[in-house]
Amino acid sequence: MAGQLKEVRNRIKSIQSTQQITKAMKMISATKLRKAQDAIVQMRPYAKKLQQLLTNIVSNAEGELSSGLSFERPVDNVLLIVITSDRGSCGAYNTNLIKLAKSTIKDKYAVQASKGKVLIWSIGKKGYEHFAKNNFRVENTYKDIFLQLNFGNVQACAKAAVKSFENKEFDAIEIIYSEFKNAATQRFVAEKFLPVQKVKGKAGGKKSDFIFEPAKEELIAELIPKILNTQLYKAVLDAHASEHGARMTAMDKATENANEILRSLRISYNRARQAAITTELTEIVSGAAALQG
Repeated sequence: MAGQLKEVRNRIKSIQSTQQITKAMKMISATKLRKAQDAIVQMRPYAKKLQQLLTNIVSNAEGELSSGLSFERPVDNVLLIVITSDRGSCGAYNTNLIKLAKSTIKDKYAVQASKGKVLIWSIGKKGYEHFAKNNFRVENTYKDIFLQLNFGNVQACAKAAVKSFENKEFDAIEIIYSEFKNAATQRFVAEKFLPVQKVKGKAGGKKSDFIFEPAKEELIAELIPKILNTQLYKAVLDAHASEHGARMTAMDKATENANEILRSLRISYNRARQAAITTELTEIVSGAAALQG
């Protein structure tokens, strides 16, 4: 009985130590989430408007004005930029992103994958470790971006992707990331990066356009690469906020689960302790009765 009580006490101490860790991780993630959420909330309207401008320029450009970045060609080589986290303890966040990447390959690029022509650039260590372990074609050039997250580092990745597309090393490039909604909700997205998608106008509808200054051809040459840099940076900021939101939620659930386990263990401990006391009292009473007899 004494051994059983000691075992339950040790389990309670272990759960309490784990609970302190989960509480601390929740507080740290909540602090980081606030900063990451501010960054993406401020960035999103700007990136969205730039994306609309990019689509408008490409959709209305004709002939020689049309950028090579919007040219659709037969898809032979594919690049997927998969944005995961560097660390775990964030629930099913990384698992869902990896599943989306695999389903994208299976549903859209199965033929290219069978020929070994699908390459993955992993931003975040967790994605790189998984794909490398499972024999996918994956590069680690940009996996440490989250160690020093800034526009310059993300821009280097975007420029490399654009250059690879222009050199026809890849015929299609997609970004797979988690779009931040709130601390408890993320939307996992596979978004076309290149070629730039054109919007087809409705039959008989008016063709909307902007007035450009300087000329449209200059904007296509200068503005489109910058907008693509911003598009990838926005995806990385979304993923950064989503990671901390997922971790905060997971640690909150872990803390609640620890409370439930502790409650159950304390009930078991009190029952075992009460049984031990009852047994000792019975032995004392029986001994006293034997002496009197």
